[in-house]
Amino acid sequence: MHEFRVWAPRVGRVAVKIGDARHEMRAVGDRGWWSTQVEQAGPGIDYSFLVDDDPTPYPDPRAMWMPNGVHGASRVYGTGEFAWTDERWQAAPLASAVMYEMHVGTFSPEGTFDGAISRLGHLAETGVTHVELMPVAEFPGDFGWGYDGVALFAVREQYGGPDGLKRFVDACHAHGLAVLLDVVYNHFGPVGNYSGKFGPYMTNRHCTPWGDAVNLEFEESDEVRRFFCDNALMWMREFHIDGLRLDAVHEYVDRSAINFMEQLSMEVEELSTVLGRRLVLVAESDLNDPRVVQPREAGGYGMDAQWNDDFHHALFTVLHAGDEGKGYYGDFGSMEQLAKALTKVFVYDGMYSGYRRKSHGRPVEGLSTHRFVGFIQNHDQVGNRATGDRLEHIVGLDRAKAGLGLVMTAPFVPLLFQGEEFAASSPFQYFAHHDDPEMARAVSEGRRREFAAFGWRPEEIPDPESRETFERSKLRWDEVKEGSRAEMLTWCRRLIALRRSSPSLNDGEPGQTRVRFDEEKRWLVMDRGRVRVLCNLGEAQVELAGEAGYRLVLGSSDQVRAEGKRVILPPAGFAVLSAE
Repeated sequence: MHEFRVWAPRVGRVAVKIGDARHEMRAVGDRGWWSTQVEQAGPGIDYSFLVDDDPTPYPDPRAMWMPNGVHGASRVYGTGEFAWTDERWQAAPLASAVMYEMHVGTFSPEGTFDGAISRLGHLAETGVTHVELMPVAEFPGDFGWGYDGVALFAVREQYGGPDGLKRFVDACHAHGLAVLLDVVYNHFGPVGNYSGKFGPYMTNRHCTPWGDAVNLEFEESDEVRRFFCDNALMWMREFHIDGLRLDAVHEYVDRSAINFMEQLSMEVEELSTVLGRRLVLVAESDLNDPRVVQPREAGGYGMDAQWNDDFHHALFTVLHAGDEGKGYYGDFGSMEQLAKALTKVFVYDGMYSGYRRKSHGRPVEGLSTHRFVGFIQNHDQVGNRATGDRLEHIVGLDRAKAGLGLVMTAPFVPLLFQGEEFAASSPFQYFAHHDDPEMARAVSEGRRREFAAFGWRPEEIPDPESRETFERSKLRWDEVKEGSRAEMLTWCRRLIALRRSSPSLNDGEPGQTRVRFDEEKRWLVMDRGRVRVLCNLGEAQVELAGEAGYRLVLGSSDQVRAEGKRVILPPAGFAVLSAE
């Protein structure tokens, strides 16, 4: 016997369809829920819902298994049947994390959870502590980034389905790796979203870049919020996920007395207490508003950390001046701004932004720098370039090593993007397959128009609907031990080992980072406790002062050398001195 439940507050009749049989459901309570028990149903049974007089069967918005695709019938998934081996697992604290963002479909040749498992030893040996999966909720088409998910409770079948995700998480924990999952609660994908057949999940009273906003504050919004909170808790309880990365929280439109993020934070904290496991929430926010990560007790929303785009933009534009003036990069480009990001977190903390044409952000005060995630590459900053070129493709190996050096010695929690650790030759391009020809055409043409304004010829823009674009983006594991790839991997591992062994580099107390720089010569010196970081992004060799008692512990090349109290840095040279 299995109980079927669905929320449909504005319909007059609901039935569950199994095979050719129709089983009428009854209204339960006064919140719009419907329920029925079917004697012969159980795990592995396909089902769908019939609403009022509409003859079309629709999938369950909360289905955990969608092997028939987003337009087909749902399948009952037997929870609690997987044989977990991680009963003693406890994730490392977020403050000591080295994150690694992964797209399951391109991380391995197989493009599956099981394929990814075979490379977990590489990540553990590199020093990664937290694997962050790009969205795995079911979406239409043969390939995609995952941000257009429509069946948010179902694990993508092509990746291995729900059992595949459990195998992956269990294997990660066996390797000492925590798992974070990217979830999208700000919109549904444009194709295959049938939630509107059941209830007001969306509202046209607010608008986002994807159309109508998620209904977080109007009529029936309690159950909409319940939908997303239950989704978050399911990943952590049923799949043993250690935390979530919340996509674009600035597109949550919520004026409720208790903000959605605040509610989610409270419920995750409660689940963490019940499970006895450390669970975290990491936000992507474009607001430059520290309230996102302020504790609820201090009037904040209670997120454990957030991505810091200002640090990325400031670092990227001093590594590569060619993108200055393009889009949001037009607000960045000076060593002074990089120094501010390293010491103050946000560059735009109330300043006027020329790109936005308004003042943006507010200062970060009294918060640990471990509340912020720093990076020089991620899926957006690589994949949303016209050809998906990586940092090393753009600035060369030496400057890419310097950039990674600053990420790993900065006061923020560092994040790597898949392949960054060995300067992968494969790009990471935007790919999205749609079975709707009109949607496919619109996506392809829109992509070309978007980059034409940046001077790219239309024929240079990879077609996101092409399988070749997807296949081209897969990592090539056969190159890891070759030449410059091996050099970058060794550099990355040495940086992580240094970070993990240095108390100064793990200090998240605000105000403990000091930076001086030369805007014209493009060098920077960062002091973090008893560690001094030296970086030369100029075109000429520089000599920078060390300090009595300090020794050179890491240099980006053989040309980096110490002579007495002076350190010689070639162009793109990077060095770390320590008195610890």
